[in-house]
Amino acid sequence: MNAWFFLALAITLEVSGTFLLKLSNGFEKWQWGALSIACYSACFWVLAPAMKVLPVGVVYAIWAGVGIVAAAMIGIVAFDEKLGAIQYLCIAMVLVGAVGLRITSNA
Repeated sequence: MNAWFFLALAITLEVSGTFLLKLSNGFEKWQWGALSIACYSACFWVLAPAMKVLPVGVVYAIWAGVGIVAAAMIGIVAFDEKLGAIQYLCIAMVLVGAVGLRITSNA
């Protein structure tokens, strides 16, 4: 399978884990917390094959950057969280960096 596919799947699992962690309310709702741990575990399992092919710095920067953007968007949509203009700008810069790394990567 393609390393970029593994990276995308890892990002999806990481963002799902973060969403579930929020739903757990600090592990007061342990079922959501347990699912969160499962998603994070699976995330690292599928992130490893991407790191066999792609540079670790590129993988980690894209994984973290896209995860930050997705988590922020989920917070806004699902939890009605508010962000200021500067915060949106900073999140946009993270996304631009992640896209720039993808575009300039040869693998």
